[in-house]
Amino acid sequence: MEKKERSKRFVRYPEGAEMYSMSTSKFMQIAKDSHACYKLNQMVLVNLDIIDEYLETFHIVDDDFYK
Repeated sequence: MEKKERSKRFVRYPEGAEMYSMSTSKFMQIAKDSHACYKLNQMVLVNLDIIDEYLETFHIVDDDFYK
């Protein structure tokens, strides 16, 4: 599957959750676990570059998984 081009580097939780097709609470947890959050007053922005790097650590490369 071809990766969609994205123009934003930072998003808020609901937009990021929609982009990654997951619930907002799951996206919030991943953002916190990956240390990708930036807090500006009451607003939290998430760095998508950091999220992408973090998600790559879960890439399954074991061929037995796909059998």
